[in-house]
Amino acid sequence: MIPDNSAASSTQDVPAEPHWPAVVSLTLGVFGLVTAEFLPASLLTAMATDLRVSEGAAGQSVTATALVAALAAPCLPLLVHRLDRRLVMFAFTVLLLLSNAMAVFAPNLPVLLAARVLLGVALGGFWAMAAPLAMRLVPTALFPRAMALILTGVSVATVCAAPIGAWMGATWGWRSAFVAAGGIAVLTLLVQLATLPSLKPRGSADLRQLGVLLRRAPIRVVLLAVLLVISGHFAGFTYVRPLMENITHLSVAAISGVLLAYGIGGFFGNLFGGWLAGRSERLAIVFGGTTIALLAAALLARGESAGVAAVAITLWGFAFGAFPVGFQIWIVRAAPDQAEEASGLLVAAFQVAIASGAIGGGVLVDRIGALGGPLFALVAVSLGALLAWRHGPRATLAAGT
Repeated sequence: MIPDNSAASSTQDVPAEPHWPAVVSLTLGVFGLVTAEFLPASLLTAMATDLRVSEGAAGQSVTATALVAALAAPCLPLLVHRLDRRLVMFAFTVLLLLSNAMAVFAPNLPVLLAARVLLGVALGGFWAMAAPLAMRLVPTALFPRAMALILTGVSVATVCAAPIGAWMGATWGWRSAFVAAGGIAVLTLLVQLATLPSLKPRGSADLRQLGVLLRRAPIRVVLLAVLLVISGHFAGFTYVRPLMENITHLSVAAISGVLLAYGIGGFFGNLFGGWLAGRSERLAIVFGGTTIALLAAALLARGESAGVAAVAITLWGFAFGAFPVGFQIWIVRAAPDQAEEASGLLVAAFQVAIASGAIGGGVLVDRIGALGGPLFALVAVSLGALLAWRHGPRATLAAGT
C-alpha cells in the first residue's frame, strides 16, 4: 500500500478515543473486495460455459482485476490527494457495487472484464488508503489492533467466498454469487456513511521514492520472490476447480466442502504464519513455499485421488498463510527508512503476481489440461522459496531492529 506520506509522521488529527465503528466499516470493505476478487476461482467452470469461452479465458477475469489494482495502488493517492478521504472511500465502495452489478448482467466476456477493471480500481485504491486511515481513526497505541481487525476481513473472505460462491453457483447460477457480493457492498456503503468521519487530506505522495527504492538490491530480491511465489500460488488456486472437476471428478457438494476446508486452512495458516514470521520472515516464506511445492507435486502425481486432492488443497490454504506477513516484514526490514513506499511496491508486486499466475496457469490449463495450474505452481514456488532461502534476511525481526 502507498498511503499519504504524512500518515505515519503527523499526529495532528490522531483521535484521543478510537472510532471502532469506522474501523469496522473498513473491515467490511476489505471483506467485500476480497470476496469479489476471488469469486471467479469457485465459479470458473460455470462462468466459462455460460459466456461460451474457455476456462483459461474466463480466468482472465482475475488477471484484469490484479493488473488494474497493481497500477491503482501507487497512483490513486496522487490523483485524489486533495479530496476528503471519507468521500474517497465512498467512491471505492460504489465502484465495488457497480462492478458486482455489471458482473451479474454481463452478456459476454468483455463486459465481465470491464466489471473486473472497476473492481481493480476499487481494490488498489482501498488498500492504498486503509492503513493511513486506520492511523487516523484510533490512538497510536491501538493502531496494531485496528489493522488486525481490518485484516480479519481477508481471513473471513478466504473462508467464506470460495465455498459459498461454489454452492450458490450450483444452486442459483454463478451470477447469484455476485448478487450476494453486491449486497455486501451496499451494507458496507451504509455503514461507512454512518460511521466514517470527515478526514481532510494532508501532505502528498511522491512516486520518485519508488525509483530510489527499486535501485536497492534487497528490494529487488524481495519483489522477485513475491512475483515467483505468489504467481505460483495463484496459478494453482485460480484453476483448482477445473482440477477437482476434471481430474478428481468430485461432485459440486464435495468441491464446496474442499474449498471450505481450504478457507479454514488459510484462516489458521494466517495465525501460524504471523507467529512464524515474527521469529523469522525468511523461515516463514521458505516453509510456505516448500510446502506448496510439495503439495503441487502431490496433485500432479495423485490428483485423481479424492483423498489426496482434498488434503493437499486444505494444506495449501494453510501454507499460503505464511506469505503475507512474511513478505511485509521482509520488505520493511529492507527499507526501514521508507517503509510506506516499500509497502506500496509490495502491493503492486502482489497484484502483478496474481495476474501472472492467472495468465500462466490459464495458458497451461488450455494447452495441457487442469494439471497445468499445479505444474506452474511447482516450478514458480520452488524457485521463489529457493531465492528466499539463499538471499532472505538471516536475522529475526527482533535482532534486526
